Amino acid sequence: MNETIKTIISRRSIRKFKPDPIEKDKLDAILEAGTYAPTAMGRQAPVMVVVTDPEMIDKMEKINASFTANEHPFYGAKTVIVVLADTRLSGNNAMQDGSLVMGNLMLAAHSLGVDSCWINRATETFKTPEGIEMLKKWGLDENFVGVGNCVLGYRDCDYPEPKPRKENYIIWD
Repeated sequence: MNETIKTIISRRSIRKFKPDPIEKDKLDAILEAGTYAPTAMGRQAPVMVVVTDPEMIDKMEKINASFTANEHPFYGAKTVIVVLADTRLSGNNAMQDGSLVMGNLMLAAHSLGVDSCWINRATETFKTPEGIEMLKKWGLDENFVGVGNCVLGYRDCDYPEPKPRKENYIIWD
């Protein structure tokens, strides 16, 4: 089996992180992989906002938590990559384009020994007044839709075992 397929098969979502920062060279490589995700018509509508400021992470986490029962949905991660997409460029493909970026980020991270988890509710977060203010702070406007939050770090837990693959996952015609 080649290394790419091994990486895809072995990656897991991690929900407990150590406080250790990610090395800059690894973070740069992960971000570069995100920029090579396929996008509709090559328009590159997604953007990635790298958040490492603890106060900003706390603020985003509190907004995110307001949409779920989980009080700490970022699981202690010290790096959050917010993926947003410009709906003017992607039209109906904003979520698809941003999802491919998220996938590239998580796979690249795993290939470098960095753990990750996709945190939902970015769409809801960046429709709130506080979220809209964050977009403005980052030089973005309300045409950007939140796709996902990719939390990154080093796990502080056992590595999860994969669930068995469901029957009929693949249907041949």
